[in-house]
Amino acid sequence: MKQMLTSFVFFCSATLSIPMAMSQSVTNQYYELIEYQGIDVSRIGELDGFLEKAMIPSLNRMGIENVGALATEAPVDGKTSMFLLMPLVGPGQVASVLIALGKDESFLRDGKSYLETDIKKPVYSRMRSEMLLAFNCFPKLAVPTQKVANKERLFEMRVYESPTERMGNLKVDMFNSGEVPIFLDCGIQPVFFGQALVGDRMPNLTYMTVYDNAAHRDACWKKFQSHPEWAKLKVVEKYAGAVSKIQKINLLPRSYSQL
Repeated sequence: MKQMLTSFVFFCSATLSIPMAMSQSVTNQYYELIEYQGIDVSRIGELDGFLEKAMIPSLNRMGIENVGALATEAPVDGKTSMFLLMPLVGPGQVASVLIALGKDESFLRDGKSYLETDIKKPVYSRMRSEMLLAFNCFPKLAVPTQKVANKERLFEMRVYESPTERMGNLKVDMFNSGEVPIFLDCGIQPVFFGQALVGDRMPNLTYMTVYDNAAHRDACWKKFQSHPEWAKLKVVEKYAGAVSKIQKINLLPRSYSQL
C-alpha cells in the first residue's frame, strides 16, 4: 500500500509540473463512481439487494458514508444503468476498500447470492469506474437538503469532455472562478464536482446536481442561462472550446441511497 501511494504522489508531482495542469488540492475529497451498465430491468432487484444489504453496509463499517445509489430515470430497450458513488478521503482508499471487502465476513455472507451469480447470466453487461478529485470551490460532497422532505427528487449528472488536457483544466478553472456561485444563485443544488484522475473519457469532469422534480430543474437552468454573471463568464476568451462533448443523465435515487 505504501509503495502504491508513493507512486501515486510521484505521478501527481510529475503531472503538476506540466503547464496548465490540474490545480485541485489533493486534500479535497475523492470520489469513486462505479457504473453498472446494461442491467435488465427485471433483474435490477438483484443488484439492489446486493448494494443495500451487503455493499453499502460494508462501506459504512469502513467509515465511508453518504454513499449514493442511483439508476437512470428511463430504461432503454428494457435496460438500465446503476451508479454507485463513494466519497473517499484519498486515492489509496480504492485499493483498501477492495481488500477490506474480501475480508468482511458480513459482506461475503449478505452478498453471497449476488457474488455467486451464474456466469452465464450476469446481472449487468459491464462495469466501469472512474476516480474523481473534488473541485477547490466545492471540496466535499453535499447531501441533498430534500433527502427526507421530497420523494420526487431528480438528480442530474453531467459529464463534460474536453479536447485536450489544457482545455479540460481550463473548464475546471471556469467552475472554480465563478460558475458554481452562479449555480447557487439560480437555485441549482450541487451534490459534487469532480475532475477525472482515472477513467475512460479523459480529459473530463463530472458533476451532479439535485432538484425537487423536472419542472424545478428546468426553471433553475432557465435562470442560469439568463444570469448576467454567466453572460460575462461564458464569453471569456481563454475558456472558448473548453468542452467538446456533454453527456446529461437523469437519475433517480434508490430507496436505500444515502443521498
